[in-house]
Formats: sequence, structure tokens, C-alpha cells
Amino acid sequence: MIDANSQFFAILTNVGMAKQANADALGLPWKFTEMGVGDANNTDPIPSATQIHLINEWRRRPLNQVRVDPVNPAVIIAEQIIPADEGGHWIREIGLYDADGDLVAVANCAPSFKPVLSQGSGRTQVVRMNFIVSSTGNITLKIDPSVVLATREYVDTRIMEELYKLDNKQSVRVATTANIALAGLQVLDGVTLLAGDRVLVKNQTVAKDNGIYIAGAPAWVRAPDADTNAEVTSALLVSVEQGTALADTRWQLVTDGVIVLGTTSLTFQNVTQGFAPINSPALLGTPTAPTQAQFDNSLKLVNSAFLKRVGVEYSIFNSISATTVLANSSVGGVVSASSATPINVTLPPTAGVPNGATVEVVNAGSGAVTILASGIDTLTAQSGSVVPVVLALGDNAYFIKVSSEWRLRGGSLSLKYAAVMSGPNWVTRPLFDSTDSFATTKFVQKALNGYSSFQSINSSRDLVLTDIGALLWFNSAGSYTLNLPAPSSLGIPNSSTGFTVFATSVGGTVTSPAGTTIQDQAGGISTTYTIKSGQSAKFVSTAVNQWTVLESTAGLGKNADFASTLSSTGIQKLPSGLIIQWGTATSNASGVGSVTLVQAFPNAHLRTLTTARNGAVYNSCVSVNAQTTTGFSFYTSTAPAGTVATAQALGIEWFAIGY
Repeated sequence: MIDANSQFFAILTNVGMAKQANADALGLPWKFTEMGVGDANNTDPIPSATQIHLINEWRRRPLNQVRVDPVNPAVIIAEQIIPADEGGHWIREIGLYDADGDLVAVANCAPSFKPVLSQGSGRTQVVRMNFIVSSTGNITLKIDPSVVLATREYVDTRIMEELYKLDNKQSVRVATTANIALAGLQVLDGVTLLAGDRVLVKNQTVAKDNGIYIAGAPAWVRAPDADTNAEVTSALLVSVEQGTALADTRWQLVTDGVIVLGTTSLTFQNVTQGFAPINSPALLGTPTAPTQAQFDNSLKLVNSAFLKRVGVEYSIFNSISATTVLANSSVGGVVSASSATPINVTLPPTAGVPNGATVEVVNAGSGAVTILASGIDTLTAQSGSVVPVVLALGDNAYFIKVSSEWRLRGGSLSLKYAAVMSGPNWVTRPLFDSTDSFATTKFVQKALNGYSSFQSINSSRDLVLTDIGALLWFNSAGSYTLNLPAPSSLGIPNSSTGFTVFATSVGGTVTSPAGTTIQDQAGGISTTYTIKSGQSAKFVSTAVNQWTVLESTAGLGKNADFASTLSSTGIQKLPSGLIIQWGTATSNASGVGSVTLVQAFPNAHLRTLTTARNGAVYNSCVSVNAQTTTGFSFYTSTAPAGTVATAQALGIEWFAIGY
């Protein structure tokens, strides 16, 4: 009867021992194929080496898995899965059969009933036999591939084995930058390692030790996806997640040929920027491409020779000294004519030349150069009208092909046919003109800060159009008001057009009527802006009914550098960065108090000044204990005449200075 003292084990049968001895002696393969299970006629069987069959076998099927125990190479593990729809019997004995059908190993097990679904309880059962052999060298570990059942452990193991063989590995946390000891939780590339971190080791003095490792307090081990020859092959790729120098880089194993892990030197190369991505290449070195046909306009790659030929740079430079008919090879180039006597230059035929192609002719000689069109082609000005083109010494003409024309596009000769060269275009345009007409110096002076005029404000008045662009002065004779009508009422565009006003010994006031506003330099909206003695401000139009103050020395309190809060507890900032803060506080009965500043000093708390404010207490003392950028602590005490100072609650006033 099975009890707590029962023993369960597996042994080779005499037939099995003989076959193993024969396999070891002759080097013959020995293959296990099937496993049988039985109920031993409901007895408690004891495995015997003399057995040639099970006591009462009720099922025999091909093995689902047979392998060497990874922990003990002398142990063979054979496994079979019994599906849920087979059973209805007890399992007390297990037999292993070889390819000849002989029982070669037998085992007993704790009784286990295998139900079937029709009994109302079904399960898939795994039967596994572990038995010791003297050597696994000649045992063929194969199963029938037609067997489809497998344990989840088997499937997971096989999947991981295949995934580990892929060249694209799981990312590592950090990579080495120098030779290291492969032990302990170190700091690599600015990263403190944790146990279990994946590390790309690539800089070992002995390069065979390079690879992907798992960091640990004791000696490191190679990562499970990179610890066998099958898993470490040429072109292995791994990404680095963190590191001061190597974060977000990608490394490829560039060691070619057969790799024996732990023997072959491993070399990794940074391919983060080393290879151009197909969808957005950034080529390095000296890449080349074929030179495309002269007038090709497809999506093919362009090389420098093609660019020169189409005129991004001049494709060719021809020097001539006699009448010449140019060929298509001159398209995209420049032709320099140099002759002491008049000559003709005929441009290439437009047939076969794409629109937009160009050619330039320069006269470097004293003789006139007459440009002619080929055949029925024409020479036209920018407007499209047919014109004669004759170059004098120093002239040049730049032509662009348009249909059957060579159209004058640029060069000194093009000015002859340009509208800007006619007289009316040289008059001074109206003040707010924004057309393409040429600007005279007078127009520029009005438009820019070279003030168009100087005006004295001798009495209160409205701004007028002639004040725009001017420098206005509040006359010293009295304090006057300058009223600003809406910019739209003066016909002024909303384009920051304006004027500058200043005051010397007597200030003045700038106002705006109802419906028109003044925006100060801090964005505040009002209808009054005061200019004090020695101050100035520039007013510009920014909306149809709004003037905005710029470049003002008035109202500096609106400047963030002079920001302040003016109250019993307040703050004042200065452009130098200095900040002054003040307020009151009260200590407790122990004479201890603390203050949190109105605003923390960005850099340093330089000085704290305190005084007692309790007028009824004489010989009061306030001392600052510790000060930080956010506040300070203090002690208070009193010492009436002839007595020792004692701590006392007091109200204080304080000033803090910092930056």
C-alpha cells in the first residue's frame, strides 16, 4: 500500500542497459520513441530491471519531448501528454520504449487517476520520466514531428530559443566606454547599474569577453539571449537606452564568419549615424550617382556635374572672339565675347531646350556684341516684346528660355527695358506707400528713425499727419497736452508707423479721445500717458484705434526690471538684479521668530536689517539667526536698565536685500 515511506523511481531494464552498453561501445545511435502508462492491475508496482512489459499497460503513444536535463547531463527526461479526452484509468506505472519497440526503462509513480470528459472532469495530464544513464553521447534525442501536443513550458522554451537566435536583441540599459571588470554594480557612462541590468560590453582588452551581459553584485553572466553560439552571430544589433555619451545609440556586431562565444574576438560598431536610412538618407563620404540627361526633369538623383550643366553653377565657360552660333552645350553656361570689332552671337535653338533653361553672354571686348535668335526663335524683353540686344563693353545679358523665345531676364542690359528706370519712378513716394516703387533717400528718412522733421509743441493740440515720423518736443514754456486721434482717422496704416516725443525742463501729457486707447509698454490700456522732464517715448500705431508705447523712459515702474509691490509688506526690483524686500513680523514668547520673504531671492540673500517696533519696551534687541534665499529667523529680547537681557515676544520691522 502506498504510504509516506513509499519510494518512486525509474531504472533502465536489462534490455535497456544492454542497448546502452552496445551504443556506447559501437557508437551506434539509440532512439527513444514511445511511452506507455498502466494501472499495474491496481497494485503498487516496484520497477524491475527484468521487466519486458508493464504489468497492465492501458495506453502507449509517441513521446512529446525527450531531452537531456540542463542541470544534470547524465539524466534523460522523457515526456508524454495525455489529452483530456483519453483516460478513465489509474496511472501507477510508466514504461519507455525505443525504436525497436523494446521496454528500455520502467518507473513507478504515486497513483493518479486520469479522468475523461464524459466523467464530468477532464484534464490534460503530463507524464514525465527522469532516469539516469551512464552517457547521453549516443542517445538520439528526437521525437515524432507529427505529435502536436506540447506543454506550455516546452512551447515557451522553444519560442524563447528561437527569439534568442534573432540578430535584433532586446535593448541594453547602458554600454561600456572602456575595459571594465565583469563584476559588481558599477557606474558606467554616468549610469549606476542595478542588479539585472542588461549591459553591452564592447571595449574589453580581451575582445572575446565582449558581448551582452546581465549585471549583478557577483560576477556578471552573459544575457540569456546572447549566451550561445547560435544566439551571437554576425550583424547582431542592440540599442542603448541611457548614458552620458552613448544614450539612444545602436550597435552592430561586425565580426564576420563563424563565432565561438568566449573564443572569437567580438567587435561592435556604432551604426546610429553610420548608415543612411532609406526613407531619409544622410550620406557621408563621397557618394556618387550617374549624370542624368541634360534636360532631365524626373525624380532621379542629381550629381554635381548635372547641377553645373543646368546652371546652378555655370555648366561651362566659353570664350569667343568672332561671330559664333552657340550649341546646346552653352545652355546653363556663360559665354564671354572679346573682340575689338563688332561681332554677332546667335543663341542655341530653343527646340529641345526645356523652359527655364538659361544662358548668359558677357561682352569683355571693345567691339559691340549683337545677340541674335536662331531660325524662327525670338529675343524678347521682360515684358515679352521683341527687342534688339546689343552689348557694349562691360555689359551682360541673362536669357531664360520661354516657349520659342529667349527672354531677357537679367544682366545690365535688362535695365534698359525695366520700368523702374523711367523718370516717374524716381519721385519721392507718399509717406505710407508700400508698392514696389524705388525709394528715394527722402522717403527712407521719413520711414526710418532719421526723423522726418522736428516739431515744437508750444500749446496743447491734436496730433496731425505731418507729425508722423517726426521728433516732437514739449516746449519749456508750459505743460501742454498732445491729443492722439485714432490712427485710422489720420489715414495711418496699422504697421507700427509713429512718432517720438520728449520733454526737457517741463513735461507734458499725451492723451487719446473716447474710442481710442494708449497701450503702455507693459500692455496696460489707458487714455493718458505722462512724459516728465528728461523723459521720452515713441508712439506707434498698432490698430485702427490704438497707439502703443515703445522705447520709453517714462513709467519705468511698468518695466519688469523695476517691478514692485508697494505696501506694508512689499518688494522693489532694480535693473541690476538687486531686490529689496520689507515687512513686519512677531516673535513668540521665547523670543524666536521667522520670516518667509515676499519672493525668494534667485541667487543670494545678502543682508537683513531689523529693528524692534514695540515702543513700550525699552532696550529691545533683535538679532538675525540664519538667512536663506527664502527667508530668515531671528531672536528678540529686552533688557531694562540694570538687568540681564531676557527673551520676549516683540514685533519687528525688517528689510532684506539680495539678488
